[in-house]
Formats: sequence, structure tokens, C-alpha cells
Amino acid sequence: METGARPSRARRLTSFAADRARRAAGADRWLAALLGAEPGVALVAVGGYGRRELLPGSDLDVLLLHTGRPGIAALADRVWYPIWDSGTRLDHAVRRPAEAREVARQDVRVALGLLHARHVAGDRGLTSDLRTGVLADWRSGARTRLAELQVLHEERAARSGDLAFLLEPDLKEARGGLRDAESIYAVAAAWVAPGPGPRARAAQEAILDARHALHEVTGRASDRLVLQEQDEVARVLGLADADALLCHLAWAGRTIAYSLDQSLRQAQRSRGTGARGAGGAGHLRGGRARSGPPRRPLADGLVEQDREVVLARSAEPTADPVFVLRAAAAAAAAGLPLAPRTLARLKECPPLPVPWPAAARDALAMLLGTGQAAIAVWEALDQEEMLPGLIPDWERVRNRPQRNPLHTFTVDRHLVETAARAAALARDVARPDLLLFAALLHDIGKGWPGDHRVTGEVVTRDTAHRMGLPDADTELVASAVRHHLLLPHTATRRDLDDPQTAAQVAGTVGSRPLLELLHALAIADGQATGPAAWNDWKAGLVAGLVRRVEAVLGGHPPPAPLPLRPGQVALAEAGQPAAMVTGPEVTVVAPDRPGLLWQAAGVLASHRLAVRSANATSHGAMAVTSFTVAHPYGEPPDAALVTSELRRVLAGELNVADRLRRQGMPGAPARAAGRPWLAPPKVTLIDDASRTATVVEVRAHDAPGLLWRIGRALGECGLDVRAARVETLGAEAVDVFYVAGADGRPVTDAPTRGKIAAQVLSALTG
Repeated sequence: METGARPSRARRLTSFAADRARRAAGADRWLAALLGAEPGVALVAVGGYGRRELLPGSDLDVLLLHTGRPGIAALADRVWYPIWDSGTRLDHAVRRPAEAREVARQDVRVALGLLHARHVAGDRGLTSDLRTGVLADWRSGARTRLAELQVLHEERAARSGDLAFLLEPDLKEARGGLRDAESIYAVAAAWVAPGPGPRARAAQEAILDARHALHEVTGRASDRLVLQEQDEVARVLGLADADALLCHLAWAGRTIAYSLDQSLRQAQRSRGTGARGAGGAGHLRGGRARSGPPRRPLADGLVEQDREVVLARSAEPTADPVFVLRAAAAAAAAGLPLAPRTLARLKECPPLPVPWPAAARDALAMLLGTGQAAIAVWEALDQEEMLPGLIPDWERVRNRPQRNPLHTFTVDRHLVETAARAAALARDVARPDLLLFAALLHDIGKGWPGDHRVTGEVVTRDTAHRMGLPDADTELVASAVRHHLLLPHTATRRDLDDPQTAAQVAGTVGSRPLLELLHALAIADGQATGPAAWNDWKAGLVAGLVRRVEAVLGGHPPPAPLPLRPGQVALAEAGQPAAMVTGPEVTVVAPDRPGLLWQAAGVLASHRLAVRSANATSHGAMAVTSFTVAHPYGEPPDAALVTSELRRVLAGELNVADRLRRQGMPGAPARAAGRPWLAPPKVTLIDDASRTATVVEVRAHDAPGLLWRIGRALGECGLDVRAARVETLGAEAVDVFYVAGADGRPVTDAPTRGKIAAQVLSALTG
């Protein structure tokens, strides 16, 4: 038998699949001859041999079935000894059909092998009965079997890592490897999910071919693709080099992992087990399914159904180029996967115009701002090949390996991981949206020859213009990409106590906003690289350098309220309470009084209107607040109704707090709902920012009714909001309030300032 032989390169078959099938057929003939014409027994191929996946170093996995005939041990020896004498590795068992089924019921690994049972020789009826019985047992016990299958999957992933991201992957055991490919068939055998699609089958063949070539190159049954064998394996496979090989395997591994996640998720829904997941495989370990509304609205044109994001019945994605990003953002915000049919429909969306509309930039920032939840959604878009339509240069870094043991991920996954880490630092920068964009693009230059920082700056400028970023924002993001290694390199290679060090960095950076971005990006990049790339020592050095550079650059005041437009001035000079709605803008004018801001914000919240920005200021004795609002389901505000209710609030005829309590107070931010990867809210009282007011800066993940909660908390502290600048950047709210105490003066005593910060923070965290 030739399963262990190493064929010469001249005779190596060009088709690995054909070679495997030929080996299996040869083994079949050999075993049939060894058994001979024996009644009441059957030789059955199981596992990889049963699937006809016989590689040069594969074992022969064989089961000898019998009906209890005498002398079965001697018959077995007659078959096994010639196999052992040939040097072929053998995994064998001798059982009655009932015994085989019982062992399979007790051991899921045995059951998985028997799912691929194939008759080789002897009594064909015995094999057929065994297959029928094993499949029936598997289906009847699917709830338990699939839970065990998932446990095996998770244990392998924890032990062997992700095939896609390893420099020396285990082609069989790693996540996305051949064991996971076999698991897709096992889920399908339970009749709770379809079998692997064409892409998954092609990915499985790619990994099988690589394992086949590895056996040929090494002359042994190897599963781990070590560095010194990669160039030769690549050559045998007809690939350019080891990098091309790892890129090819990364694609295959990610495809298998994604397909298995989808299969397990569909099995979970079919069986009604487990709990709602965050885009991964979910859990199949028993317990009752959580009940909930069959269709829950999430965003314009999108609803939740069966723990997935699906299209609303009225949705028309083919007419909306922003729909892809809006759907992705909604899925990540809800911690849910996009349903396969939804993804297929999203591919029908028209391409985004260049430059992008503002709604597309906001949706991308909202997606990235969800942190870790964004990764699974981004991976789904990648698997459906929708990312190059958003960022054309993405294809150049897709699955690109990093020949650096510090790096955990391929280039493209590292970029997404960095953006996810950056979301937790959004409270520390003036422009969280630009931080997320810079994090997503900081290594995009690795797809081009030369210094990736230089090429990355060029690609980033092109991408930023494509996204429609203003010139100033483009410059900031491109500069962050160009200098993303400046702080860690300087901090670890230069004397920080030398004033010239900080002066040189300050000269390169030039501004506090860019310094903030670079600091946050250095942290996120280091954390996303791997555990050996970022530690307390390096973090301390970088923070020390940043403090020194800040001292050189000096401070910067918070943003001041925007000036009023002529129409708003005219409305204020009329001297009467008034409210008007013009498109997405709601303007409220009334005699200045405490609580006006949060009461108006409460009316908007009661109409499910999200405040995207607000500018509160005064004109003489009149307070003028302009809100830019958006309805989550795309419906315009009812101008007459909103105006009427705002006037009732101003006249004291409507208690907005009572109304919100009756409706159910808007939910607390995502962190309070169990999303620990998001940064906690941040409340800062800024000194020396104003001579006439205390400046309160609030940074938080945007949520329904957020402005109402903040404004009410300030009112409960006895503060009068003199002016406010509210802005939502992607998923991040950056709100600045100029407040004064009951005496009309800034709040200066420390206990009262501490109470203000604590009261607002309590309102944000529920």
C-alpha cells in the first residue's frame, strides 16, 4: 500500500484532489483483497478515508463490522497485520453495528467519523444499516450533539488559534482548519442548516491541497506548516512564495470559520437553543430560547428577527447606496449578525457616489465606534466581498501576512482590530470619528512597496477625499497615518528628559488635535498588534512624552457656541416663545430660564428624534437653541406636532419628564447594557475655559435621550445652561455646556464641582 510513500516530483499529480481519490481507490482495492469473500462482515472506511481524502501521510481509518460471527479476532488480524507490515498507519476498530452506534452516542468524535462512513468490502447491507442508524441517532440527538460539536470547536480554537492569522498554522486543528470544515457537514447532517456552499468547499480544497503538499515536501504526516517548509510548499502548489501561500490559507481559513459560524447560528435558531450572540457562533449548550418580538425595528429599513438583522418589508436597498453601511452600523450597535439573505440583498446596493454623502461617513464612524462588535460585521462584509467597493485599496492588504512575531493578525484584520481598540479611547480625543478613520487606515500602505507610512499617507488622502472629508479633516487623518509610529518610536529610542526631544516631536506634530490622535492611535495600534507589543512600560514612556509635548504646544480652549443665523436672530427679537421645524432643524426660542434645554430635548426624545447636534446660546433676554435631528427610521419630524408640543412645554402645560416616564425612559448608554468594550462616559469640568461660566464637557456613546439626561442632571444641580455646543461624531457624543450657578457666576468650590460631575455621570450610566 502506498499511502506512506513519497512520490517523485516528476510523477506528482497536478490535481491533488485526483491524487487523493486515487489513493483512496487503491486502499479500497487492497483492503477488499485482504478481507476476501467473508459473509456477515464488512470493512467500512470512516473519517478522512471515508471522505476519500487520503493524503500521502494519512492514516487508514477502518471499522470492521460483524454480526457476532465466531473467530472475528483472527479475521481482523488477517486484515490488520499486512497493513502494519507495510508501514501504513492504521486506526481501526472491530464492532457489531449496535456497539458502533452506542460508542458514537457516547463519543462525539466517533460519531463525527461515522457520519462519513463508506462501504469498502464485505456485506454492503451492514454498512448501509450502520450509516442509516448513525445518521438517525445524530439527527434525533442534534440538540446535544451540536452543543458538543461547538465545545470541540471552541477547545480547538483556544488550543491552536486561528489558521488565518498564524505564521505557522495547524492546517487541521486551528480555527478555520479542516476539522472546522468537517463540522459544517456535521451540522448539515442534523438537517438544521445547509451544507457548505461553493466558497467553503473551495476553501476546504485549498487547505487540503496545502496539507497534501506539506506531506509531499516533508515525507511525513505533518499538519503544522512551519516556516522552513513554506517556500517549498508554495512552489509545489504553484504559488509565488511563502507570503502568497499564507495569504491563500488566510482566505481559506477565514472562509471556513465564517461558514461554520453561520451554520452553528442557523442550527441555534432551528433548535431554539442558546442565547443571542454578538456576531459569532452563539451558544448551543441547552437552555430555553429567549422569547422576544418576532420583528423589532433597529434602523431605517432594518429589523431584528430570529436574532439576526434582516430587511424591513418596505426596504429598497437597490435605491440607496448608503444602505450597506447603515445596515452594518445597525447590526454592530445591536450586537447581531446580518442575516445571509440580507447580505445577499446588500450586494445589490448601488455604489456610493464620490465623494460620499455625510450619512455614509456617519454610518462608517458609527460602525467602527461599536468597538469589538464591529469586527464580526466587518468580517461578514469582507466575506461577501463588499469592502473593496468602500475602500478600493483594501484588496491590497486583504489577508496579507505580517512576518513579525509581534503581530497577531493579518494586515487587514489588524486594521479592524486597531479601530475596535480605538473606540475605547474615543473619550480622549477631540475628534473620535477621525481617530476611528485613522485607525482603520494606519497600515493601509503595507499593500504597496516602500515605507508603509509614506505610501499610507498617500492612500489615506485619496480615501479621505473619496469619503468626502473636508480638507482640514483629511489633513489630520493623513498626518496621523504618516506619523502613527512617531510617539512609540521616539519614546523608546530617545532621551525624554532632553528638551530637544519634545521640541522636535512638537515641531513634527504641530497641533494638540493631532497629538491626541497620535497618542490614542499608538495605544490602539500597540494593543491590537499583540500582547508583546504593548505593555505598561511602553505606555508610560509614550504618556510621558505626550505630557512634555503638550507643554510645548500649549493648551486649547473648548469649542465656543456657533453664531446665530439672521433668521434665528429675527425670531429671537420678536420677543415671544416660538418653535419652528425646517427640515431636520428644530429651533426653539423662549425667554431664558433654567431647564429650557433639557425640556426641549425631552420633547424631541419623546418623538424618537435623535439629536445629532445642538447649538444653545442667547440673544438678549431670549434663549435660542437650534437642534439638528434625525429619525432612526428615516421619517421626517412632524413639524406641526413638534412645534405645538414645544410651545406647550414653554407655557408650562406639558411635563415632558412625566411623558418620558410613561413611554419608558430612553435606555442608558450601551456600556450600561453590557457592552464592556466601549469606553465609559467621561465628564470633565474644564478650568480657565471661560471667565463667565463653568465649562462642562461630556463625552459618551450616543444613545436615545442622551441630551435630555445630561440637561436634566445639570438642572438638578441648580445650574443654568448659558450656552451649549452639542455634536455627534459617528457614534460618539461630544457635548460642551457653559453653565452658571444660582448666583449667575461660575462654580468654583471643589465639592460642588465634584457633585456636578458625579450627577451627570450617574445620569449617563443609569
